[in-house]
Amino acid sequence: MSEDRFPTLRVAAVQAAPVFLDREATFAKLEQLVAEAAGQGAELVAFGESFLPGFPIWNGVLAPVDQHPFFERLVRAAIAVPGPDCDRLGALARRHRVMLSVGVNERSNAGVGTLWNTNLVFDPDGRLVNHRRKLVPTWYERLTWAAGDGAGLDVVDLRGGQVGVLICGENTNTLARFALLAAGEQVHIATYPPTWPFDREPAREYDLTDAIRIRSAAHSFEGKVFTIVAATALDDDALAQVAGEDDETRRLLTGGAFPASMIVGPSGNIIAGPLVGEEGILIAEVDLAESIRLKQIHDIVGTYNRFDVFSLMVERRRLEPVHFHDAGAPGAADHVRPATRWPSSAQPGHVSPNDEGTPTDDEST
Repeated sequence: MSEDRFPTLRVAAVQAAPVFLDREATFAKLEQLVAEAAGQGAELVAFGESFLPGFPIWNGVLAPVDQHPFFERLVRAAIAVPGPDCDRLGALARRHRVMLSVGVNERSNAGVGTLWNTNLVFDPDGRLVNHRRKLVPTWYERLTWAAGDGAGLDVVDLRGGQVGVLICGENTNTLARFALLAAGEQVHIATYPPTWPFDREPAREYDLTDAIRIRSAAHSFEGKVFTIVAATALDDDALAQVAGEDDETRRLLTGGAFPASMIVGPSGNIIAGPLVGEEGILIAEVDLAESIRLKQIHDIVGTYNRFDVFSLMVERRRLEPVHFHDAGAPGAADHVRPATRWPSSAQPGHVSPNDEGTPTDDEST
């Protein structure tokens, strides 16, 4: 960890629409946006929920029996972690010397029908330093995604500042938020989808913009942290592919349940944004020293708590579908290996194995 625990960081929240269910085209757009944010001096660039290659907006508006074609397309466009697409993201972070946080659809190597809502974080050297799967898919998202696990429920270092990530509704989960704060979080990334239809009756529609503002301000205020909110955007192409000419489906997807991107200070104040219903990049400088005086009053992971009264345990093991016991030589103890034996690149800290993602001999020494 750097000696400076309270650096001033220049951060970016990118609100953009993916090229719907098109991995290669979305990659090209992502690369352009990272270059644009880095060109404005951003050291940390955050994208929204399942940006690569898109959020399953059909889950909330189509009958399950009508969703098969979209699910198959998503499976085909999802990425493997580790894998060449993961390496490409690492190389992009390294090329622009940024910490890159991006939401992806991750496919299972064991079951072709299993996807996770995943967030990946790469450091400026291109190393995968955090691999998180959303703990619980929210409501109709369970038609697409499997439940995640506690692996990756931790912070990563950026020039001494500690960065954590939660995905969408996880930002309502008090225990998940506290776990990151207790790990030393100073900068929080919260990711959100492009739309969230909730009810056919407009008067009962879920105000996602306001819900995001409340959650983000609450986490920043409670933890005395900066929160970078990055949402994906909904474009006409995705709308046309899912809704077609059906006016009711279009109304549900565009009826006001839009997310917002913003950057929030440690007092709960909005310092950049909000950006609602359009594409753009929010940039802000965050001075982590601003939290010191505020934590003197309320440090809920320190002096303003009673750990003799309250206790929290977090299980960070990566869950596997099976563990095989391979018998060794006669008399030797069995050893346990997971069903999916990841190469070393699966572990946080891996550097992408390509020209732009691999350190030179001089850099490695």
